Amino acid sequence: MAEISRRATIAASLAVLAAPAAKAQSFPSRPLTVVVPFAAGGPTDVIARLVAEGMAKDLGQPVVVENVTGAGGTIAAARVANARPDGHMLLVHHIGHATAATLYRQLPYNVETSFAPLGLVSDAAMTVVARPDFPANDLAGFVAELKAQGDKLNLAHSGLGGANQLCGMLVQQAAGTPLTTVVFRGSAPALQELMAGRIDVFCDQATNTAPFIRDGRIKAFAVTLERRVEGLDLPTAAEAGSPGIGMSTWHGVYAPAGTPEAVQERLATAIRAALREERLRARFADLVTEVATQEQATPAAHRRHLSAEVARWRPIIQAAGLYAD
Repeated sequence: MAEISRRATIAASLAVLAAPAAKAQSFPSRPLTVVVPFAAGGPTDVIARLVAEGMAKDLGQPVVVENVTGAGGTIAAARVANARPDGHMLLVHHIGHATAATLYRQLPYNVETSFAPLGLVSDAAMTVVARPDFPANDLAGFVAELKAQGDKLNLAHSGLGGANQLCGMLVQQAAGTPLTTVVFRGSAPALQELMAGRIDVFCDQATNTAPFIRDGRIKAFAVTLERRVEGLDLPTAAEAGSPGIGMSTWHGVYAPAGTPEAVQERLATAIRAALREERLRARFADLVTEVATQEQATPAAHRRHLSAEVARWRPIIQAAGLYAD
């Protein structure tokens, strides 16, 4: 009788150990959905579709992209946070996911605990730019001009929590003075007004500004990454004497919290496979966007980065007193 009991205990233990592996082997059992918080055709949407395409090849199931816009990405994030945690519904979001933790004082989810970070996928520089006749030729002169003129100068952004608004906050901090902010419905109209000379200062993704920098239609002073950006003859903000103007528009993939670890690892493996695809790497280069390293595209690295970004932006947003709700 004791022998039978011992064998039953061993069998039960083996079944428990085998369960995660079996779950991973049976996943995915149907097409996946990747929710994107922004409109089709924008940088986040393009990045998400390229990653989804590569993941589909590795997973052997279609990966469908669904655009769920509104409320600075929080509607899409809430949808994924409340989804069944089986790995079949994912979120692709950018830096705005981290800043939402402070910008929104009443969120229907917790940025850090309601999601399982699966891996970072991209890193894009912001560029500090101005109208073509702006009276400065380097970042030091640019900051000095801001200090001198203050709110006589206007600064464009495309809404609270957007990367260009966050970068604009850093620019104002570096100058030690607030500028007059003008809100646009997207980067495109802001850039048009900048080129026309009706907006003085802007801070936007290199994805959007690179063509206009190269042809001289806007004046550029620095990129905000810690390293220079290939194809743009610009120093980093740190090199130019303003290390405080440092940030990136990074993207990551998330599953709902509670997704089995074996499924998380399977998804992370598919993300890393997608990032090795030559088509993705070529298109990211076109977007002036860096592909995340294989180490960055892991759940652990993504989780650390998200926590660090939440902590970094909280005092900056609180000091500005600008909230989205």
